[in-house]
Amino acid sequence: MELNQIQQQISHRPFECPDKEWKFYQEWNKAIFLHWEVNPEQIEPFLPKEMNPDIINGKTWISLVAFNMNKIGIRHMPKVPYISDFLEINIRVYVVCNNKPSVYFLSMEGSKRSSCKILKTISKFPYRYSKMSRDDFTYKSRNKMFHDALNIEYDLSERQVEKDETDLWLTERYAVFQDYKKYIIEYDVHHIEWPMRTINIKHLVLDYPRFNHIITNQPDKVHYSPGVQVLTWDKRMVLRGDFD
Repeated sequence: MELNQIQQQISHRPFECPDKEWKFYQEWNKAIFLHWEVNPEQIEPFLPKEMNPDIINGKTWISLVAFNMNKIGIRHMPKVPYISDFLEINIRVYVVCNNKPSVYFLSMEGSKRSSCKILKTISKFPYRYSKMSRDDFTYKSRNKMFHDALNIEYDLSERQVEKDETDLWLTERYAVFQDYKKYIIEYDVHHIEWPMRTINIKHLVLDYPRFNHIITNQPDKVHYSPGVQVLTWDKRMVLRGDFD
């Protein structure tokens, strides 16, 4: 899709795009979403004091998203193929910060050491390297330092998902807030509404010791998307004491 067409599709957003040019381009492809419903008090200990759990129907959620990160780069600059394409897994929770429904990352893993190092430096996100592999119907990851492991086997249907209110709440997120030293960092993003297909999880082994009390091998919801093209604005860094 042409980038100007992406920018014209805004009716699905809960708030407006920033009134300036976006800076970064990337693609989130072949995305597997695993979601667990949890009580808000289970999430609060993970959050900076500037953020509150976002709540729907009295609950909040934690999600693991495993996907192909592709073509990441800076606007008007050539992309570096090896660094720009890798596998990523993130674990995220849903927050309200600066009056925006957004996400906060508890964990971010990439399959290339160089990509993780560069992106952690530029974005200030908590990227770390994990050994990962993927084929048409499996996704595997292992991190020796944290003893994290993921092994998914699945199959797909061409049937599109009829999204309910919770599906949209979980997937249509257009801001990220992250803490970094003395700062709260904000990123605005934009993409078309996630196209969703039906996924059947045939086998799932999931072990993230830090989060095993809130995520299990039986997610409450699952999604699959062939992917979206993503526009991201430059980060906004605000000292915690000045954050409103």
